[in-house]
Amino acid sequence: MQHFSDAPPPFFHRGPSPFARLALFGLLSLALLFTDSRYGYLEGIRSIVAIALHPLQRMVQIPGETLAWVAMYFTSQRELSEEVAALKQQVLAQGPATQGYGLLRDENAALRALLAIHARFANAATAAEVLYTGRDPFSKKIFLNRGTDAGIKAGEAVIDQFGVIGQVTRAFPQMAEVTLITDKDHAVPVKVERSGVRGVFFGAGAGRMPELRFMASSSDVRPGDKLYTSGLDGIYPADLAVAQVLSVERETGQMFSRILCTPTAGVDRTGYVLVLRQGEAQLPRPEEPVEADLPRKGTRAKGRRSG
Repeated sequence: MQHFSDAPPPFFHRGPSPFARLALFGLLSLALLFTDSRYGYLEGIRSIVAIALHPLQRMVQIPGETLAWVAMYFTSQRELSEEVAALKQQVLAQGPATQGYGLLRDENAALRALLAIHARFANAATAAEVLYTGRDPFSKKIFLNRGTDAGIKAGEAVIDQFGVIGQVTRAFPQMAEVTLITDKDHAVPVKVERSGVRGVFFGAGAGRMPELRFMASSSDVRPGDKLYTSGLDGIYPADLAVAQVLSVERETGQMFSRILCTPTAGVDRTGYVLVLRQGEAQLPRPEEPVEADLPRKGTRAKGRRSG
């Protein structure tokens, strides 16, 4: 009967034993380590091997670096997309405030100018806001958010931070109608700032330039002259800006010059105005002599003549 054994075949018993080989290679390794650390004999060999293996190392590293670069690229793209979307949302949220900044700045400047003018007239001015313009395209009217409840009456002057706007023509409890100085045949007594010549500023209606009418051809009026209220009508206080002369046409044989003007105030663009109370904004008139004193003065005169 044949017996099987676990013993290795005879050819595996050739050469030294595994323990002897382990001891031999261990001692050889220690010797090489000592020799290399002591004398550095293997430094050149190590350099040559590193140079030879460098291309192989790079080839092994390239796939990992490529994957890392691709992952970083897509991560950066996603972060950039999220940042751009957030910035767009921020811009949209701040859009209304940014667009309204210019309007608020201009409105603030206009209100500051109106406050300065309000201080000039003390308690004789009422601030109001323009609600809308009149529907009739041929009439130049605006409507204010203040009326008789605020003490506004028909006939009172209306100004803005630049000059005269117009005159209150109708007053309601909570609203007032203002006829602009550019309305057809609306008249404002004015004087030329440079020469002091007096005249009357007339509106010409929609689509036409206002005029300084009934000025003699020899009157001292030039293009660029500024017109201010003269205060002769008792409605508009004196020295309020009204208009500026654009052109002066003097024709031979004509009695009056044709003088075109442009309003100084923002008649078509103002948002806030001041309504001046009639009488309170004017300078006080001198007292008239009492009728009872007139006979006495006459008696004294007769006595002097007789003497």
